[in-house]
Amino acid sequence: MIMDTYNFDEIRPFDSSELQEAFALLMKNETVRSFIRQIFPQIPLELVETQLKQIKTSYEFQKLFIYPAIETFLRKIANGITFSGLENLDKKQAYLFITNHRDIVLDSALLNYILMQNQFNTTEIAIGDNLLIKDWIKTFVRVNRSFIIQRNAPIRQMVEILNRQSAYIRHAIVDRNQSIWIAQREGRAKDSNDVTQESILKMFALNGKNSFNENLQELHICPVSISYEYDSCDYLKAKEFQQKRDNSSFKKLQADDMENMSVGINGYKGKIHFHFCGEISDKIAQIEGNKNEQSEQIAKLIDKNIHANYFIYNCNKIAFDLLQNTTKYSNEYTPEEKQKFEELLNEKIANIKLESKDVDFLRTKILEMYANVLINYEKAHC
Repeated sequence: MIMDTYNFDEIRPFDSSELQEAFALLMKNETVRSFIRQIFPQIPLELVETQLKQIKTSYEFQKLFIYPAIETFLRKIANGITFSGLENLDKKQAYLFITNHRDIVLDSALLNYILMQNQFNTTEIAIGDNLLIKDWIKTFVRVNRSFIIQRNAPIRQMVEILNRQSAYIRHAIVDRNQSIWIAQREGRAKDSNDVTQESILKMFALNGKNSFNENLQELHICPVSISYEYDSCDYLKAKEFQQKRDNSSFKKLQADDMENMSVGINGYKGKIHFHFCGEISDKIAQIEGNKNEQSEQIAKLIDKNIHANYFIYNCNKIAFDLLQNTTKYSNEYTPEEKQKFEELLNEKIANIKLESKDVDFLRTKILEMYANVLINYEKAHC
């Protein structure tokens, strides 16, 4: 058993015996209490505390609190959420769900919402420690079945850290039959050009006992394609593009991450669609070559599955035509829809606060975010 070799206590979700202590800590935090009042205004905090004391597992916590909270948010931020491809999955099988990454919080939260809604077990969620900027956030995510991906450690420690992360993912899926969610890359693809990092695939395979290819097959990889009609953080991403263009040493502050999480959770998404592409182990088995060649081809396989199963909205077509100065898709949307999108685009740019705001650059960057989805979709169907 992998558990005999590695100690996962520092990174794993809380187990059942640790939940009550974690709940007690959370309920002492005023930010958490304020958040509960916002989401469940009709429920007294005393009753929430009583309900928490009765919870035995993280799944129960998700069912009683997280699921209803997501439904509340969806009524405010979305015009419906749909899904497809669940018939490709076996409820008794654990998977490594790999998705494109648009929103820091909602990508994994909505995936688990859909799984719970359809009587699947929820996933454990990979989350970077750079986002755990408050003690209560670290406690909350571990209560909510998250495990911690350690980043920015000294190079001499990274080999050990990567081995432990790999071992934990394998332990969860192979030993415990517990599904995992992880993004296809570190950080969001801010230009929506979703490409899988080969280094992540190599990390997955570190602790297997067989060949690189076979080690990945054992993890039952299932790509998932996430499509938001609107990206509520698009203007923040465009702002960051200009900041990095103008200052090569620019780095986001913790306050920037908090703003992105808040806007992502509360901002309007329009229509939302998730597509479960199904397990790709049989296709991985057919890929030959050395480890580098295999990782390159497997990354492309995941990318093609994700790209080919985007849900394409009219805003993607309008952005493409505006960016390319063409009328290729003009018969698929109305002049009114185009005008509404351009008005939205102007509003987004107006929200960007920069001393030397480059409006043309920012406009192009936001258009790219919407157009790249369609561009990659077309390439995947060639």
